[in-house]
Amino acid sequence: MRIRIVDAFTERPFAGNPAGVVLLDTDAFPDDDWLQRVAAEVNLAETAFAHPLPEIAEADWALRWFTPATEVALCGHATLATAHVLRTTTGAATGTVRFATLSGVLSATIGDDGAITLDFPTAALTESAVPRKTAEVATALGAEIVSAYEAGPYVDDLLLELADEKTVRALTPDLAALKRLGHRGVIVTAAAEDPAGGYDFVSRMFAPAVGIDEDPVTGSAHTVLAPYWSARFGRDELTGLQVSARTGLVRTALRGDRTLLTGSAVTVIDGELLA
Repeated sequence: MRIRIVDAFTERPFAGNPAGVVLLDTDAFPDDDWLQRVAAEVNLAETAFAHPLPEIAEADWALRWFTPATEVALCGHATLATAHVLRTTTGAATGTVRFATLSGVLSATIGDDGAITLDFPTAALTESAVPRKTAEVATALGAEIVSAYEAGPYVDDLLLELADEKTVRALTPDLAALKRLGHRGVIVTAAAEDPAGGYDFVSRMFAPAVGIDEDPVTGSAHTVLAPYWSARFGRDELTGLQVSARTGLVRTALRGDRTLLTGSAVTVIDGELLA
């Protein structure tokens, strides 16, 4: 059985967000325990497992995502990585491929230039009405919070706008304190300092509650960031730069209750899974 490591939301190796991809030749998933053990062994933010579906199904592939600690309901970079493997390695994906997931049917459309556009549900944002929680997070981050929102239903994240890009880049949060908040992740963001820099906003994503201290580039977080910044800027199409150590660009297009996420990917490892 082949296992690939793909760097997603980047055009060069060793940047973006690495994901494991396992394409199964069965018509069902193996036991959850095995899936979780493989993901723990790979020890990346997410490992994607997919198997083909019959032609009469509403999707082409069934897809699940596991962190080293748990299964998640929505993952952007591992979906992009899976579509990339289907296109470049197996030839099983041309045009649009549909995935049946815990978040419904998601599609990935492959452009002529190799860029992949994901069609994901737009997150709903609710302004945080819990001052205690906001103060607790500010203490954990070591930075003042400009605004705070809770996002759902397929993600369970806090979205926090900070003062500026420099503050987002400089954060060294108390991860143990963030983990105690009980959310999947904490997204911190700010407007780009230089509007001519090729991106409109920056972000970072901390998710210690699901075994990921800091996620390098988070597609699902951009279903939260896109409606937030589109409302602020008055534009439906934006580019986000996730300023982790690896960095990565995500192009977003807000389409009502759907958000399109576009990026590239590079396969860096293609090996054999023996266990």
